[in-house]
Formats: sequence, structure tokens, C-alpha cells
Amino acid sequence: MIIGIPKELKDQESRVAAVPGAVADLVKNGIEVIIEAGAGEGSGISDSDYEEAGAKILDSAKEVWEKADIIYKVKEPLKEEYQYLREGLILYAYLHLAGNEELLNELLEKKVTAIGFETVVKDGKLPLLRPMSEIAGRMAVQEGARYLTKPEGGRGILLQGVPGVRPANVVIVGAGTVGTAATRIAVGMGARVTVLDVNIDALTSLHNIFPDKIETLYSNPLNIDEAVSGADLVISTVLIPGRRAPQLVKVDTVKKMREGSVVVDVAIDQGGSTDITKDHATSHSHPIFKKYGVTFYAVGNIPGAVAMTSTYALSNATTVYAKALGKAGLKEALEKFPELATGVNTHNGEVTIESVAEDTGHEYKKLEI
Repeated sequence: MIIGIPKELKDQESRVAAVPGAVADLVKNGIEVIIEAGAGEGSGISDSDYEEAGAKILDSAKEVWEKADIIYKVKEPLKEEYQYLREGLILYAYLHLAGNEELLNELLEKKVTAIGFETVVKDGKLPLLRPMSEIAGRMAVQEGARYLTKPEGGRGILLQGVPGVRPANVVIVGAGTVGTAATRIAVGMGARVTVLDVNIDALTSLHNIFPDKIETLYSNPLNIDEAVSGADLVISTVLIPGRRAPQLVKVDTVKKMREGSVVVDVAIDQGGSTDITKDHATSHSHPIFKKYGVTFYAVGNIPGAVAMTSTYALSNATTVYAKALGKAGLKEALEKFPELATGVNTHNGEVTIESVAEDTGHEYKKLEI
């Protein structure tokens, strides 16, 4: 089969799906790899690097999409790419379809087999989402600290403070992979950190990792309101795999926050986890907006800003399934890696993942190959 890797079109999205080492592995296994010219430039990878690994470089996205059996990319197709979707095509990428019904309907109409990195579950974990969640969590604190500065419209607070002056109050909603990564950075920078979650085991784990460094609270409306309203920086990380994010941070709570405070919504890919950011994604070119005096950062592809790191981390995680798909096709890939079935969001014009079907009002159809 032919695997095609087009250049990403999303604003300031510099990642690419596979690095030269991964391409060499695919080619070694008898898979033809075609790559759009310039696809790797944002990650420091040249066309000649890919050619040396055995890939063929094509001049246009159109050629790549039309010749490939499998499209292997980072982010979901944008509107200008919908024209390339066709029956029988396998799309392997981050999709977040619960928050993107327009794309979902296109995939169903064109009968594309769409495999979402973010819904692949193995041993109760999300192996293809985890590396980007680690990066997003780290960057959320970094970006939040930036927008707390006065020139960026913030309160003018140094996250870690100085002797004799209190550090910033950072509240992290969610203790999963993103929340844990954010906690690690916020604690390391010397902030006062509060973490909320409904999972007591997750809170216990964080408490044991950072004894006497953080405060943990059970996540309920009262605790969220109290913690968030007094925060300088809020990192909202709530994730329910395959589903739209719940809006846990309410408008009335935001109104109580001090002017110049910052909210970073890492769950924006799944529709947003605050009343304010719901369906209000921003971009790296225009990353923030203000509401009620509070700065909201809701960039949907945060890891794209550190493409050289993100590309290698993503390629390391996703190549194993790309190789299985390219070498033997969907049916045999699913037999070899049964967990890959949890990533199949659409197939033959049907929604084949319950969470997406329920959130979008489509009928769920059990995957049959």
C-alpha cells in the first residue's frame, strides 16, 4: 500500500507525521511512502532527508492525496482538503470529531475510514495522545506565564515570585496526563499550585509525587468556583476520550476572577472546557482573546509551536500502527493490534465509535471489516 504524508495546513502547524527514521522503517517493510515537498521543513527535516530514507517527494498535496491509500498526517483535514476525501481512503491523524461535526459528515458522506490518534486505547491508556498531552501540559504553563506579564495584558505577576513576595496562584483542573505535566512545570517554577479532579487515585498520585508542594481538591462545582475565582492562572485540561469536553469553568466564576488573570484551555480540540472558550478556538497567529477582563488562550494545536520536539515524539508513538496498516491493510492491522479498533471513528459511511455517535447524534454502528 502507499502511505501519503501531506504538508499540514492548520495555522502555524509545523509538525509532520513521520520523521526520516520512521519513513526508512516503513520503506524497509515494503511500503511505498510519498511526501509532499516541504512537509518537513517546519520540523527541520528537508526533502533530501526523506529521499535518503527512501520516500518519493511529490510537488503538490493533490498528488499525495490522490495517489495514497493511507493519508498519514498530524491534524484533521481542513475545508480545503475535503475535496480529496474519497471512498476507500484510510485517514490516520488527530481528528477530534466530537467537536467537528462538519468534518464528521464529510467523512461519512465520502465513506472514509478515519482513524483518530486521540481515541486509540491500550491497557486503559491513550498511547497516541499521551506524547502531545505531555507537551501541551508543559507549554500551557509556559504560555500562561507569558500572558500574566503586563506587556501581554496580564496582572504583571511573576509565576515563581521572589523572596518576600508571594508567587502566582495556579489552578489546574484535571489530573490526567496534561494536568500532571502542567503540575510538574508549575511546581518547578515555584508557583502555588492547586489541582482538582474527580479521580482520587490521580490526586493521590500527584500528592505523592509533589508532597507538600501542591494542594489537591475533589472536583465539584463549589470547589471549582472557589479555586478558579481566586486564581492568577487556570489550566483547564479536562478530557473524556472521544467526547466533547464538559464546560466545568462557568461564566459566573470567570466574572469573579481578577482582571489580568489568564485561562489556558487545553481541551479546546474537544470543543472547549469553559463556558467562554466553548467553540471559540484561537490560533498561534491570534492566540488569545479577552472576556470580563480575563485573558483566554485556546489554541487547538499547542504542540505545533515546538514542532521539532513534537514531531519526533508523535512519530515515535504512531509509526507502529502506520506500519501495520501500510504493510497488511486495515483488517490484518486490527488482527495484529486489536486496540487500533478503538481508533476507528468512521468506516463505510458509519460512525463506529460510541462516544462520537452519542455526542453528535449519529447512529452508532459496531465496526465490521
